Amino acid sequence: MRFIQPLLLLLILSACNSSKEYVEEKNWYKGNLHTHSYWSDGDDYPEMIMDWYKSHGYDFAVLSDHNVLARQERWKLIPKSPKHEKAFDKYLEKYGEDWVEYREDSTGRVEVRLKKLEEYRELFEEDEGFLIVESEEVTASFEKKPLHMNVTNIQSFIEPQGGNSVSEVLQNNLNQVKAQREATGEPMFLHINHPNFGWAISPEDIIQLDGERFFEVYNGHPYVNNYGDSLRPSMEVLWDQVQVAYLQAGKPPLYGLAVDDAHHYHVFNEKSSNPGRGWVVVRSSELKPAALVEAMEAGNFYASTGVSFKSLDFDGETLSLEVAAEKGIDYTIQFFGTKTATPEKYGVLFKEVKATKAQYTLKKEDMYVRAKVISNKPKENPYKPGDTEVAWTQPVVLQE
Repeated sequence: MRFIQPLLLLLILSACNSSKEYVEEKNWYKGNLHTHSYWSDGDDYPEMIMDWYKSHGYDFAVLSDHNVLARQERWKLIPKSPKHEKAFDKYLEKYGEDWVEYREDSTGRVEVRLKKLEEYRELFEEDEGFLIVESEEVTASFEKKPLHMNVTNIQSFIEPQGGNSVSEVLQNNLNQVKAQREATGEPMFLHINHPNFGWAISPEDIIQLDGERFFEVYNGHPYVNNYGDSLRPSMEVLWDQVQVAYLQAGKPPLYGLAVDDAHHYHVFNEKSSNPGRGWVVVRSSELKPAALVEAMEAGNFYASTGVSFKSLDFDGETLSLEVAAEKGIDYTIQFFGTKTATPEKYGVLFKEVKATKAQYTLKKEDMYVRAKVISNKPKENPYKPGDTEVAWTQPVVLQE
């Protein structure tokens, strides 16, 4: 599978002084960038969660708990409910008395010591097999609006920053990530979580930001309002509106992520925030945090709730793709963009085909184009009843 943007095209002369050019070999890695555990408001142990992702075919995952990194001593008082007590029994049975540390308090309730990342990492990580990327959900607010931001490949804890507006709070936290990246030299990025959760973040808020590159076009939590309402935009409409403003201002494109935002691992239904709803697939030279971050910052990934690509390519002019089609499933490929002359009409459907492969060649008057693939395969345990599996490519612009 190939997804090559011009800025990513690596032209390297061979050691034997040949003038032949070649592209660095890269692989595709499936991962989730937003997940919770008992370290904050999830309902399972880190090891159980990582086991779920690894056993379900993911190549990398994060635990992005609220305002905490799993680096300190922490004990979890297990809630008195059959669901949680059964989960503890399952945890104990899987990992054993030598691994699980627990005690009873004065009332007979069980407390469990949560394992730090560096303790459980070795149980799961394999070279080019599975990777855990450290993350924090920096959780702030403005006038009771929830302002949540995930930091992928974080190196040290970031204290949530305040501000005098939604955009100022977001920018102040974004600046903290920039400062940490500069200080450590480690690639990392902040992405905006679920803008419509609590109807907290508007397109105008994101437009004002300097240095934001990512947001969640799809979040699997049932209460985040991905599809908007009669007064407020869906995440895709927001994406196109912000995209136009960014490109007009000379900013890099805004990229869209699909994530789980999983909190619930014992009951799977439409009212629960479960794993397995949304993910990214990243084309990277290796399964390492820095390589994944750099690939994503170059737009070298797609977001999905089930659809996969057999090939995906942009040569600077033409965006082309082929679906890894499943037998008996139909696919509709849509290309969205905005014309330079009519920026107020953002997110126009440029082309639609019912097929498993398609391409779109950008015209000079096109500001950008992105593709969306919609299948007729029902999504298992969907975000909303009736959802089918889809995928989104990242926006591309014509290269002169």
